[in-house]
Amino acid sequence: MFQRPQHLMSRFAKSMPVVIWEEPVHSAAGEGPSLDVRPAKGMPNVTVVTPHLPEGLEVGAERTVLKGLLDQFSATLSGRLIRWYYTPMMLPFSRHLDAVATVYDCMDELSAFRFAPTELLDLERELLEAADVVFTGGYSLYEAKKKRHGNVHPFPSSVDRAHFGAARAGIADPSDQSGIGRPRFGFYGVIDERIDLELLDRVAEMRPDWQLVMVGPVVKISEDDLPRRDNIHYLGGKSYDELPTYLGNWDVAMMPFAINEATRFISPTKTPEYLAAGKPVVSTPIKDVKRHYEKLSGVMIAGTAEQFVEAGERALGLTRGEGGDWLAEVDLALADMSWDTTQARMAALVAEVTEQGQKIERPAFGQHGAYTHSKNKKYDYLIVGCGFAGSVLAERLATQHGARVLMIDKRDHVAGNAYDEYNENGILYHKYGPHIFHANSDEIVSYLSQFTQWRPYEHRVLANVRDQLVPIPINRTTLNKLFDAGLKNDEEAAAFLASRSEPVAEIRTSEDVVINAVGRELYELFFQGYTRKQWGLDPSELDKQVTSRIPTRTNTDDRYFTDTHQIMPLHGYTKMFEKMLDHPLIDKQLGTDFRDVRNDIDAAHIIYTGPIDEYFDWRFGKLPYRSLRFVHSTIDKEQFQPVAVVNYPDTETPYTRISEYKHMTGQEHARTTITLEYPSAEGDPYYPIPRPENQLLFKKYEALADSTSGVTFVGRLATYRYYNMDQIVGQALATFRRMDEARARFSGKPAAAGATSRELRLAI
Repeated sequence: MFQRPQHLMSRFAKSMPVVIWEEPVHSAAGEGPSLDVRPAKGMPNVTVVTPHLPEGLEVGAERTVLKGLLDQFSATLSGRLIRWYYTPMMLPFSRHLDAVATVYDCMDELSAFRFAPTELLDLERELLEAADVVFTGGYSLYEAKKKRHGNVHPFPSSVDRAHFGAARAGIADPSDQSGIGRPRFGFYGVIDERIDLELLDRVAEMRPDWQLVMVGPVVKISEDDLPRRDNIHYLGGKSYDELPTYLGNWDVAMMPFAINEATRFISPTKTPEYLAAGKPVVSTPIKDVKRHYEKLSGVMIAGTAEQFVEAGERALGLTRGEGGDWLAEVDLALADMSWDTTQARMAALVAEVTEQGQKIERPAFGQHGAYTHSKNKKYDYLIVGCGFAGSVLAERLATQHGARVLMIDKRDHVAGNAYDEYNENGILYHKYGPHIFHANSDEIVSYLSQFTQWRPYEHRVLANVRDQLVPIPINRTTLNKLFDAGLKNDEEAAAFLASRSEPVAEIRTSEDVVINAVGRELYELFFQGYTRKQWGLDPSELDKQVTSRIPTRTNTDDRYFTDTHQIMPLHGYTKMFEKMLDHPLIDKQLGTDFRDVRNDIDAAHIIYTGPIDEYFDWRFGKLPYRSLRFVHSTIDKEQFQPVAVVNYPDTETPYTRISEYKHMTGQEHARTTITLEYPSAEGDPYYPIPRPENQLLFKKYEALADSTSGVTFVGRLATYRYYNMDQIVGQALATFRRMDEARARFSGKPAAAGATSRELRLAI
């Protein structure tokens, strides 16, 4: 096999040695315990270790022997260990290993498989307790595990497009398949209790002219249970290298999985492999196949033999060129599904829990609860996203219009990126980086004051430059500390900056803005490196708006903001949101992806605050965003740094800033929690990348939104703009006022979908 573990470990081995410890096999008669240690074939820097044990050992004795063999082998290794588990059954003889981190890559719900050991569930509970990070082989499995651990991440199947894409070019038919007639419907994989043998038999009976090719070993079921017909062909197991030769000579790929406990959480890797090979796919309604692939014209879902046959006919039509350019649609869907990308994202998450020997703070799970709704309920509004925009509108619509509202969010909590919580040390921290509330609008502050008390807080930021901590934005103190300038007043500071500025005739980029204002030296010290890290681009490649809003001061005011209101929610943002949404007409369904339920919820109107390109299935391509990765640590000292945030603008430091939350919250505690912030090209969307071509792409989606009835787009992601929190609240309140006016024009009745939806559209 060359599947998920092999794909991932061969890539991890490029940066560290990898040891794969296999399940034990029986020793030859008369031989004692031993280890077969060998380099992995075709995987440099990977060692495979297979224990050989005498036959007939009791379970306890076997584990004692395995522990001894493992200790003997691990003594030969140098460096820190990372334990990476694919099955909890390996835990009993390895739980004692001293490891800097433990990873559980859960590919399947193993306890649902036939002949699963009775102790497997207990061992999995122990493994989840020990694990620092958990990966799952798909979203259904993620949903099953996410409430059992605080650091779970879904990683559905990826694909080696080059390997399977070779099947598209024409490839010699293997000898044991070449004599089989056409059309051919093929499957490869383990043939076990997950295969619907009755369905396979019925399809073969209904279409004797179709040849059903089954490639793979028969496991845990009897060969006698297999349906036998002239047009069903069992070819046995094949190597990974051979698979494209079989697949390339099928007409249609099929996945006749049974719908049972063993398939409830599977996310078959073969789905993208079949598609990469250019084969249309007919599958039974496996949840993750429906979730990720049903919208592709090259994937048909069929629950019965009759539906399977009908879908097979349509799939054959695609192979005859009757379905348009369906392969272009497939290639777009597979574009970001490489194993390289998956491994890189996993590596970043593993780095978080191994960074400097510090474990990431895992948020306690389940403390806020997930809210559900009845499928039989009808709603006036479905609001997608429980951040500021969605929550303000939900509160206004429920309290002012008496509207029935359902809110959904991909995450397991309300408050969006402003979400904060107490970590296991009892320290209140911001999970998605520091959120500082500042505003000039009395109306916005008055509105939010219904749901929270406030504490005064003036935000200050220092920059680590030339081994000094100096105020940012640049002020007179900054200049005096860096240059020993001895500037005594605003006039002297202004003259100093003017002497260093380098006038730019036409200001087009962020680089132009800064050099024109303060000159190249200050630009390189404070802006160039930070911007390169934050955006992944040089300031000369970014729109001037990125740095035009960063002030330069000639006085000694070291506050980061100068707004009228500079305050923080007294008990945190999450408490404020929970109070805002505590209303009997507001239902919440958390941990729910809009794409999974959009056709199942009966709502008259949708308010959408998610990424606008995702709403339209990335019709014109993905809008570019920068993301962030946060590494949270708790330090055994009362204070880590003199202010809440210290920036690191140099390019040698991989993170952009360190935040310390007790400055913001006013909490008193013997320890303190900090966050290192790493910009990333992968992950949740945070910052729209301000370049002209990206705005042109957004305008296409904006025009599509304007012509879409029954949906209001509001918020940062839906309008592809960066807004501060107060601006989002203001935008949401303005949107509600327009809805209120539209409602009044329609005889005071709650606005419905259709004719009134244009009146409800957010003016962007």
